[in-house]
Amino acid sequence: MNLNTQIALDLLKIKAVFFRPDEPFTWASGIKSPVYCDNRLTLSDPAVRTDVEEGLKSMIEEHYPDAEALMGTSTAGIAHAAITAHLMGLPMGYVRSGAKDHGRKNQIEGRLEPGQKVVVVEDLISTGGSVLEVVDVLREAGAEVLGIVSIFTYGMQKGLDRLQAANVKNVSLTDFDCVAKIAAGAGYIEPGDVDRLIRFRNDPSDESWIG
Repeated sequence: MNLNTQIALDLLKIKAVFFRPDEPFTWASGIKSPVYCDNRLTLSDPAVRTDVEEGLKSMIEEHYPDAEALMGTSTAGIAHAAITAHLMGLPMGYVRSGAKDHGRKNQIEGRLEPGQKVVVVEDLISTGGSVLEVVDVLREAGAEVLGIVSIFTYGMQKGLDRLQAANVKNVSLTDFDCVAKIAAGAGYIEPGDVDRLIRFRNDPSDESWIG
């Protein structure tokens, strides 16, 4: 079984990715979504956690062999960056959503050397806005950002366009299309729902898939 499929099965099993096309969830932005994603749940299942962290390690070794440090996104990427960095014997840090208002007022936690080659560890990517803010902070601090590794990506066009415009590579353990296909094959959703899910992914503002 390939990694993409294994992680998709893992996320479905623990309901880290949960499809509900007939009773959509509402995102903070107001968008109706047929999927709920909470990859923090991977940390609570030792077997799935092992698959995820070993998967992140292998993807970093394959796509970013020159990585010198891992930087997690706050807050969901921190634990994954820490565990994966431990497995790889690499330094690790993380980037806050904003600078602290006390102490040294750090936004980057952990040691970052100028010119250091880093990989950003993220749990999921939708439109790409938050992870690109992390990339910008690291670049401004003098890091050479090799790219991003994430557990799950929606593959939304807005996110793909943003990453391309910022010249940032992302590789994910699995993606929306794969998880939807596996979900249909394993009986989590009806086979006919896959088309509705893909229509949502292609244009989240178009709610014609509902009902």
